[in-house]
Amino acid sequence: MKKISVKTSRPYEVLIERGALAKSGEYIAQVTGSRKAAIITDDNVERLHLPTVLESMRAAGFECSVYAFPNGEQSKCIENLAEIYDFLCSSGITRSDIIVALGGGVVGDITGFAAASYLRGVDFVQIPTTLLAQVDSSVGGKTAIDIRGGKNLVGAFKQPALVICDSDALKTLPDEVLSEGMGECIKYGMIRDEKLFELMESHNLDTVDEIMDEMVYKCIDIKRQVVENDEFDRGERMILNFGHTLGHALEGWHNYKDYAHGAGVAAGMCMITDKLAPQLSERLKKCCAAYKLPTGSDIPMSELLPFCSKDKKNEKKDINYIICKEVGKCEIVKVPFTEFCRLMEG
Repeated sequence: MKKISVKTSRPYEVLIERGALAKSGEYIAQVTGSRKAAIITDDNVERLHLPTVLESMRAAGFECSVYAFPNGEQSKCIENLAEIYDFLCSSGITRSDIIVALGGGVVGDITGFAAASYLRGVDFVQIPTTLLAQVDSSVGGKTAIDIRGGKNLVGAFKQPALVICDSDALKTLPDEVLSEGMGECIKYGMIRDEKLFELMESHNLDTVDEIMDEMVYKCIDIKRQVVENDEFDRGERMILNFGHTLGHALEGWHNYKDYAHGAGVAAGMCMITDKLAPQLSERLKKCCAAYKLPTGSDIPMSELLPFCSKDKKNEKKDINYIICKEVGKCEIVKVPFTEFCRLMEG
């Protein structure tokens, strides 16, 4: 097992271990005095992993109730959040109990927000079952739901009590979902660690399991460093948004349907690098292509830019974007939104 200690306002550990799902009850029992838990998941993960987690938690003495919702971004909505609140209430969850998010980013985001707001705060554990969730959304305390106005516009900072990452769970992922997670992994190499990027360059989607444990550890450790320095996203943490400004625009253009977040991040990284750091463009595109990720988009930039204007990273009439001019190094650039449009359309 590998452990990463995250020293935020509420310190916690990230456990990285193959076979950890079968030990999840034992690990969760170490971070709570309660033996009453609410597990929130989606219908895919319910079928694949819930029986293992339930068996482990019951063996550790937990009384468990389960709420499963339809998988997909469309479930990260206020209507589903209301259903989760009703489920927690009917299950008799109190502030001393524990909520478990078992699933990918959608499950983690909406469960975390429910945990942050139900009874003004209940402890929760993240058990991310996708690569994207393991290296990105499960660590750092950002929780949110989508509204009509945009993605992740309503949320709260809520650090988990524990994060459990099991690389074996990733073997159940379809190629397109594994590929989506690689979009975020490549981002970490680009912004902070050239050796990590080189490690990913030397593999592809078919061989990535050979480096999975090392890659996940390095990605999470990079996020740990950034989050510890800027827990509430007021400065350095913005570097984690490399590729996201255009990536979120691509998701928005597709109405948050049939276009994966990690694919958007990959396309967004390649598109902004094409425009502003062309010397790195081919290297980045080759790495993304090795993991079956998009390296651009045919959607006119004029149709994407209106979505960028709604980005939550904007400030008044300015926009913050991230650019890497060398692999492993990045910078935050703040410009008027009109200037950003000129750069992207140029």
